[in-house]
Amino acid sequence: MDTQFLVSLSIIIASFALYIGIAIYNKAKETSDFYVAGRGISPFSNGMAIAADWMSAASFIGMAGTIMLLGYDGLAYIMGWTGGYLLLTFLLAPQLRKYGRYTVPEFIGDRFESHSARMIAALCTIIISFVYSIGQLSGSGVVIGRLLEVDAKVGTMIGVVLIAFYAAFGGMKGITWTQVAQYIILIIAYLIPVVFMSLQLTGNPIPWLSYGKIVGEFQQLDQQLGISQYTDPFLKGSKWQFLALMFTLMAGTAGLPHVIVRFYTVSTMKAARWSGAWALLFIGLLYLSAPAYAAFSRFILIKNVVGQKISELPAWTEKWINTGKLQIADANSDGILQWQEMVISNDIVVMATPEIANLGVFVIGLVAAGAMAAALSTAGGLMIAISSSFAHDIYYRILRPNASEQNRLLVARISIVAATVLAGLVALNPPGVITQIVAWAFAIAASTFFPALVLGVWWKRSNAAGAIAGMLVGLVVSLGYILAAKYGGFSVAGIVDTGAGIFGAVAAMLANVVVSLMTKEPSQSVQEEVYDLRYPEQMTYKDGQVWMR
Repeated sequence: MDTQFLVSLSIIIASFALYIGIAIYNKAKETSDFYVAGRGISPFSNGMAIAADWMSAASFIGMAGTIMLLGYDGLAYIMGWTGGYLLLTFLLAPQLRKYGRYTVPEFIGDRFESHSARMIAALCTIIISFVYSIGQLSGSGVVIGRLLEVDAKVGTMIGVVLIAFYAAFGGMKGITWTQVAQYIILIIAYLIPVVFMSLQLTGNPIPWLSYGKIVGEFQQLDQQLGISQYTDPFLKGSKWQFLALMFTLMAGTAGLPHVIVRFYTVSTMKAARWSGAWALLFIGLLYLSAPAYAAFSRFILIKNVVGQKISELPAWTEKWINTGKLQIADANSDGILQWQEMVISNDIVVMATPEIANLGVFVIGLVAAGAMAAALSTAGGLMIAISSSFAHDIYYRILRPNASEQNRLLVARISIVAATVLAGLVALNPPGVITQIVAWAFAIAASTFFPALVLGVWWKRSNAAGAIAGMLVGLVVSLGYILAAKYGGFSVAGIVDTGAGIFGAVAAMLANVVVSLMTKEPSQSVQEEVYDLRYPEQMTYKDGQVWMR
């Protein structure tokens, strides 16, 4: 048992113990604790929790790897995900918090005065969160598999057990404070390697300023190796795919139910806005670092690994080959490793970089703990979203409105465990890489919730029939395009499965507007509620006038 293994395992176990301890200390005792943390979280703490909830395995593990392999084309992920938070913070989050409900389906059901709309929204929440959670559990499998040097599938099932325990036990209250701790761990774990690599390669410890120097050297290196230019745009896809993916991620971000519900945990509309502002700051620390991480990792691989004898490759390569995430083949039988002969999964770049750059066992263990924090924080939030949709929106609001609080909590906890196990089973053989799977969830959210929420908040004429038509059309179009593009090779203007949200969102928006205009308008009280959402909490809209409270 080597030193690296012991150090990594110790850090992981210590972080797991911290998460479980926080969950036990903050055990949810009431439904308001379980679903919205009693609405008592400060904007600063909520901003950290939002950032941890948001910076999933796709962000921590997959994004730098995607940028490293795609170059310029990978920037669509950063631009889309970051821009989506601006949409959410300004267009939806404060207004939804003012409405005062527990979940997105509850808002849709009450805003449109329709149990059918509530049921469809709950099912969409479950589908979106389930697809997203597959990527997170797959990510946890990569981390645990590398740490224990076992197959990633075994690591996935270990992650399932941990998530099922602390999510079911603590609910939103426990998860909120767990996510605060997870953010601190993951951001430290992400920044330390990139700072050290910056210092190692450029002599400058500020990666956001120094990585441009490394990128500038890629043109000559890429020409020498005969590979595509790292900084050239649209080499891995068309410009329409770039734009479609960016829109899908932006609109999907603004429609993700597990992210929106985080804004319900604060006390006021103003606090919701400040939560978004803090979250953008905390998220920006990682997102601004990802391009530097990608550039440094690619540079080190090209300079120190490519061109070496395959029989004399560094020891870390063998360990990653054992996980199934790294493949090396001497295609031309010359015994020398070429860039084209190395197949690296997007999902291992961040995890492998401390070993590639020889940063030491402590940094390797810290990155492993940070990656686990990223995967677990998002997975926990997703399980709460699934649980609340089933236990609150379907079981309590539709099937058993007289259910006791104890029964509602029991159903919520059982649904978390069931959803986690089922998602874990699918994650054993994931249908794509982490960023791709996550993009599918965003496409579905962009096609169902984004149009329904934007029109529900900003257009008084949108009614139940329009919302139902929009969500159903968006769901069918987005899922249909994903399946046709992924398995049938279908595309429009070069747009592949990850850009499906642009078609679903447009179709849903049109369906909502057309059907709403063709059917009866909402009641006057509902229209006044819609107007009221647009004003600060000390002001209200009634009888065509704005009143101060």
